[in-house]
Amino acid sequence: MRIAILKETRDKETRVAASPETVKKLVAAGHALVIEAGAGDHAATPDSLFVSAGAEITKDAKAALKGAELVLKVRRPSAEELKLVPKGAGVVAFWNPHGDKALIEEAAKAGIIALSMEFTPRITRAQAMDALSSQANLAGYRAVIEGAALYGRGFPMMMTAAGTVAAAKCFVMGAGVAGLQAIATARRLGAIVTATDVRPASKEQVASLGAKFIAVEDDEFKAAETAAGYAKPMSAEYQAKQAILVGEHIAKQDVVITTALIPGRPAPVLVTPQMVAKMKPGSVVIDLAVEQGGNCPLSKADEIVVTDNGVTIAGFANLPGRLAADSSALYAKNLLNLLPLLTDEASKGFAPHFDDDIIKGMLLTRDGAVVHPSLISS
Repeated sequence: MRIAILKETRDKETRVAASPETVKKLVAAGHALVIEAGAGDHAATPDSLFVSAGAEITKDAKAALKGAELVLKVRRPSAEELKLVPKGAGVVAFWNPHGDKALIEEAAKAGIIALSMEFTPRITRAQAMDALSSQANLAGYRAVIEGAALYGRGFPMMMTAAGTVAAAKCFVMGAGVAGLQAIATARRLGAIVTATDVRPASKEQVASLGAKFIAVEDDEFKAAETAAGYAKPMSAEYQAKQAILVGEHIAKQDVVITTALIPGRPAPVLVTPQMVAKMKPGSVVIDLAVEQGGNCPLSKADEIVVTDNGVTIAGFANLPGRLAADSSALYAKNLLNLLPLLTDEASKGFAPHFDDDIIKGMLLTRDGAVVHPSLISS
């Protein structure tokens, strides 16, 4: 089939939905890869590398999409791009389905088969396709690097003839994929690391990385995880108890990294302005959830805010994009692993396996209608 890779149009999106490695494998499997010129420029992948791997380069999105059966993107297509996608073609991307339901409806009306990478089921068979995890892993790493740069002091304890530099204290809030990588990275840099999460299973994971776990461990905490492995929304009573414990702990920290997200919901507030007011001058908050409202109300997307008491708050909206080459390579591999479920084995044409649980979970639109349960009922 003809597979189109477009240049990302969203501001500051540096990733691309292909790599020379995945292009080479797809071409070897009998597919025709058409890539819009400049698609990989910000990911250290010039057009020449794609051509060497067997892809065709087109001058613009219109040319790339002509006759395409499948479109692979990082972010959802713009309204203008959507109009160019052939009827019946598939579009796989991070659609952010709850962020623009009108665009999903337009995709349905256009006869497009939209599949959302955010909705990849959290099952063992789908792990190699789980782009949320691959990107969150890099985001957690980069969050610590950004935090260390903004902190302006050393992370490890250093003993010198002139005196001893104390190790930084780093507190990671949320111990999912991003949080666990942040913990591991901060530990590698020599910080004293603590972490919190409302999921009971995370306590052992945090400890395995050499960090100390901080949480109110009552009966509600012991039942605070969904069957899919996500954190459940906690009661107001639990949140109040946890806020007291966390507030006292945050006041002693040098770098705080927040990673808490609940799919389809605004990011929960973890670090209140009152907590920030008690933090030390020179301390740093890195908010990974800023695109969904932020875990700290004071954070602003793609801005660095310094409070009156000298706390730096950074809300980087696209941390994986700050590691564009690696994040693109991992995302492209996620897509490559998904392709067998979108392809007819004999003809190599576009033929989604609609009866497969993975495709069922990811499918947003089909036959002119929005079909995902979370979008129909909300």
